[in-house]
Amino acid sequence: MEFIYPFFIAFLLIFISELGDKTQLLVLSFSNKTKPFMILLGVALGTFLSHGIAILFGSSIGLLENECLHTALQIATYATFLLFGIFAFLPKKEEKGTSKKESFFSKLSFAGFGYVFVIAFSIIVGELGDKTFLASLGLGISYPSYKISLILGAILGMVACDSIALAFGKLLTRYISEKAMQRLSGILFLIFGLIGLIRFFL
Repeated sequence: MEFIYPFFIAFLLIFISELGDKTQLLVLSFSNKTKPFMILLGVALGTFLSHGIAILFGSSIGLLENECLHTALQIATYATFLLFGIFAFLPKKEEKGTSKKESFFSKLSFAGFGYVFVIAFSIIVGELGDKTFLASLGLGISYPSYKISLILGAILGMVACDSIALAFGKLLTRYISEKAMQRLSGILFLIFGLIGLIRFFL
């Protein structure tokens, strides 16, 4: 039953991180253009390819038989979680290129590409270098023996988050501000970072 903990951590971390994130907002823009099942299938595919690669790469580093490197990477991972948590409480600059990205992906869908692949592609591009992508990398380093659990947790976290967004998108944007969701994500990163460092040094 050891695989449940890394699965739960990956699920919760990705789920909270994606609330109000740019990729979730992009997914919401497709809600009136195709069926929810097709959208969520694209989300699952994109998550598998983006976060899956990050987790596999992180796991391969975590399995290296170099104790000093492994120690340094684990400390760096938990410290990065703390930084993500702190940054979530800092003022956020408006992203000017968001509308351009949305129109670009909309053009792709009308150019003959299926919505599933357009959404998957948008997830892959949107997540590269994002905090959730780096979090998946860190999870792979921290739990190198539980690749499948982490990947499944990441996929289900993204799908669950976007399912709620598709079902209650208007309510979420009306009653829960992007700032509040960003701070909730930051609190989670701070908790995971602190727990990880405490467990590591004890």
